[in-house]
Amino acid sequence: MDVSRRQTLALAGAGAVATLVARAGIASAATGSADDPYEPLLARAAQQLTGGAFDPKDPDFATALTALDTQASGWWQRIDTSVGRKALWADLSPASDPSVFGGSYSRLRTLATAWATPGTSLTGQAAVRDGILDALRFLHTVGYNASRSETGNWWFWEIGSPRALMDICVLLRADLPAEDRDAYVKTVARFVPDADRRTNYPSLAETGANRADKAVILALRGLLAGDPGALVLARDGLSDVRDNGKNSLFQYVTSGDGFYRDGSFVQHSDVAYTGTYGSVLLNGAGQLIALLGGSDWAVTGPSANVLYEAVERSFGPFLFDGLMMDAVRGRAISRESARDHNDGASAVSYILQLADTAPQAYADRWRAAAKGWILRNTETPYKELIGIPALARAKALLEDPAVRPADRLTGHFVFADMDRVVHRRASWACTLSLSSKRIAAYEMGNGENLHGWYTGDGMTYLYDGDDLDAFGDAFWPTVDAYRLPGTTVDTRTRADLGTGGGTDTFRPKNAVAGGAVLDARFGAAAMELIADGSTLRAKKAWFFLDNAVVALGAGITASDGRTIETVVENRNLHAEGAHRLIVDGHRQPMELGWSAELGDARWAHLEGTGGYVFPSGGPLRALREERTGTWRSLSTGGSTTPVSRRYATLWFDHGPSPDSASYAYVLLPGSTETATLAWSRSLPARVLANDAAVQAVASPRLGLLAAHFWAAGSVDGLSSDGPGTVLVCRRDEGISVAVADPGRTATTLTVRLPFPVSKVVSADDTVSVTPGLRPVLTVRVGGSRGHTHLARLL
Repeated sequence: MDVSRRQTLALAGAGAVATLVARAGIASAATGSADDPYEPLLARAAQQLTGGAFDPKDPDFATALTALDTQASGWWQRIDTSVGRKALWADLSPASDPSVFGGSYSRLRTLATAWATPGTSLTGQAAVRDGILDALRFLHTVGYNASRSETGNWWFWEIGSPRALMDICVLLRADLPAEDRDAYVKTVARFVPDADRRTNYPSLAETGANRADKAVILALRGLLAGDPGALVLARDGLSDVRDNGKNSLFQYVTSGDGFYRDGSFVQHSDVAYTGTYGSVLLNGAGQLIALLGGSDWAVTGPSANVLYEAVERSFGPFLFDGLMMDAVRGRAISRESARDHNDGASAVSYILQLADTAPQAYADRWRAAAKGWILRNTETPYKELIGIPALARAKALLEDPAVRPADRLTGHFVFADMDRVVHRRASWACTLSLSSKRIAAYEMGNGENLHGWYTGDGMTYLYDGDDLDAFGDAFWPTVDAYRLPGTTVDTRTRADLGTGGGTDTFRPKNAVAGGAVLDARFGAAAMELIADGSTLRAKKAWFFLDNAVVALGAGITASDGRTIETVVENRNLHAEGAHRLIVDGHRQPMELGWSAELGDARWAHLEGTGGYVFPSGGPLRALREERTGTWRSLSTGGSTTPVSRRYATLWFDHGPSPDSASYAYVLLPGSTETATLAWSRSLPARVLANDAAVQAVASPRLGLLAAHFWAAGSVDGLSSDGPGTVLVCRRDEGISVAVADPGRTATTLTVRLPFPVSKVVSADDTVSVTPGLRPVLTVRVGGSRGHTHLARLL
């Protein structure tokens, strides 16, 4: 539907706003005939920015409208309109600097959006319109114009500034003089001639989110200029027609940036980035598909299926009640304004945007999932995190009785191509952030993620449906960054990372990181720890069962004379938390600052989180503390306002320079104190081996035997002739076997099972089975990039 008509329906009798809409309609008629192919698409682009028709008096829109009005009014009140000014805002000076004009265009877009959106204090005001037009001319003169050469961060020249500028031009197109429009279009054409190349580095092909962003910029430029050639470049940029699909967003990749068949998403060559760059790609591609739909430049063909499949394959496992797990948010974890809830809300919004144009079978499932995500998150409501366009979609979804909210996703997911593992149950989820010589342990730069040292060393995120703010409630500025859950660390003092311009990553030297998944229900994962700047080495493994996660460590060795620790838990108890900690049936002190060595502890229970079992005993250390920090300590753009949170921490102290130390602990998320005690006594999952050769767990009740072999060996009758991860589940209905080579070093693995097999029901084409009393599986793991190979037997 035409935007001017939709706005007119919403704004009837709204005075100045109705005048604005009428003027936009006149401008449409003036810019072309009834057959003008560009204005309807420009109207659609404007609708994508403002949300189209809605009733400003509708209370559901009140929060989003107030947020927009407050921010825009603040910028408007502080804008400098004086003669001889050096900048538009005092804190963004001088305007010739790329980061400054980039930020200035962003603020002007907010102003333009508020001016074009019904119900704000700036809506339709001539003074605001004229102020924006004047500000655009100022920035063009002193900052962003076609005569300049790129300096500083390329992103401001080729993505940030041109996107904001084109959005503003779309919103003000009825009042934008042709001379100004042509100058701005020329500038954008100078810095974004196509979506295929980095303009200031022409040999570098654009990939992933950057390509999607540039394609949208091209489309907006083409529409504003009436340039069909630019629209063709925009459409073809998504699939990389220029380079025969080499960098297409609609293909699965096997290395570098993009979506992988196992659901991984990588950007910046080696960073697990589903939650930020992956989300940006989803937004850009989805927006362009919607923008050009039904036109001569529509994105057509089955190639978009990769994007459609990514919603459930890549994004779904990392969305927990609408929040985006930090394990795939990269350096964004250090951004004060971008919590896991914020990035999650953005991803949900982009999924719903894509649902508008996706095949119905996909769209129906996505809307059901989104409805569940939105309704379950009552701690940080989705409606309070999004803008008006996304709110309009969400409101329609929530009011549609035909869409039933989907339950939480359950299952086990191994993302071998980005070193991530997710284990999901009905009320909780556990996520591992691993790293290797292939995938970075962390990304830092541009003054962000200054304390990301150990985020890729096996950090274990535990998400609980009853506390969705464990990591979103000021966790990163207040947590002890040397004691992240799941990590084994050298306690040496670390320097801040990435304080300069540009970004960089750190990839460790280990090969092993990943694991195998069995029946989409159970999993085992392993990581060889080769610490950065330390002699610390360790073999770490995790085994994921129905209601428990067993974590093992062996071969923990260092020779630097410093204490080595393995962190079991470091739980955010929030600002006033006084959660009970029970150890071996004894309630521990509540006062802040309490710490203790708990000796041969066998189990613990933390109120509101769950249970912990220590099959091999201590020595366990515990601490209850209040920590104060600032976002500025993590990001040079963060606030200096102190924030405080309370923490309960459990860890193993391996002492200085340990030699082949080990640990074993079990996480029982959501378990009661009574159930934790019972688990510690019955040990339904037994540790069979925990040394530098093999780490293994058995659960007789589940019929499960799982092992990671660091070398050829055997345990409980299960053997492997080389390094690899093996899970075997033997039940009445048959036998399931999963094998993976997370180190990617072998060509084949030969696995012998401890019980007879009479028949092969099914097997991957990489698996050969010799049945018998001691059956043998020969698994061709070479070239499989750490993925799981399956067989089902009788």
